[in-house]
Amino acid sequence: MTDWPNHTAAWHEWRDAIGGARMHHGWILAGKAGLGKHDFALAAARELVAEEGIPQPTGDHPDIIVLTHLPKDDKEERKREEGKPFEVKRNITVAQIRAMQQRLTTRPTLGSRRAVIIDPADDMERGASNALLKSLEEPPQGTFFLLVTHRPAGLLPTIRSRCRMLRFPQLSDAAIASHLGGEFPAVSATERELAVAMAGGSLGAARGFLQQELGGVAQAIRSLVAQGDPGFELRGRLAAAVGARPDRERMRAVIELARTTLARALPDARPEQHSGLIEAHAELVTLAAQAPTYNFDPGLLVGEIASLLARAAGASEPAHG
Repeated sequence: MTDWPNHTAAWHEWRDAIGGARMHHGWILAGKAGLGKHDFALAAARELVAEEGIPQPTGDHPDIIVLTHLPKDDKEERKREEGKPFEVKRNITVAQIRAMQQRLTTRPTLGSRRAVIIDPADDMERGASNALLKSLEEPPQGTFFLLVTHRPAGLLPTIRSRCRMLRFPQLSDAAIASHLGGEFPAVSATERELAVAMAGGSLGAARGFLQQELGGVAQAIRSLVAQGDPGFELRGRLAAAVGARPDRERMRAVIELARTTLARALPDARPEQHSGLIEAHAELVTLAAQAPTYNFDPGLLVGEIASLLARAAGASEPAHG
């Protein structure tokens, strides 16, 4: 998808910068997951490196370097080569940053500019962030960096201070519903409506909801938040809906669903529930940041999420008890 309705302001700012006297060399593309930041980064990079009179390739561009998660091991690398789904490493490594920096010692291939996209920059390991900082402090001539991030506060302050921020707003429910109707015509209207309600303004989250068939998970989460779970029955229902062996993407979606449900419950909650909802939401935000890099047991992680939700509803037992 390239025509994102929430990109208008970002395009205006980006094109003003390209047409200005001095283009900033570092950019942070910030906003929650599922807002099209990667699509924007690729399209913006192509505009940046294109020069009049120089033919541009339609496929991969030699002057656009994209760093993201690599396959986890040789087996997963073979899956990628075969066009199959594959598991990835938890982090963008310092070796990837150093290999990119080695490429920057040569001139761009086609024109005078080169773009480096790091997505998600949140997932750089510490050494990678420190290595990147050196390039941001002394950028090679004609090189520009686009850091795609879902949590800009997770970047090093020194990286943030050297980059210009582009923020991407959430989409309206109407815009998400319109897109889902065209992409998922075979899915029931009820299921699409639930996906919109749970998406929290993120088209990517809504698409993932339908692709991963998260309706049962959403219903279990809603029940936990509304009723608590003194008899532990609803916790078991959530575990069953998530499945015995959820992959990392499914667990990310479950955490985001839980977080979004709590955020939507707050305005209508009783005053005595506010502190519990806010505290549980904060802990889910922490879990969301830790999940990509920590080796959590999926069963224990689902139990932790369920306990946080039950506590937010007024359950007496502590989440870590």
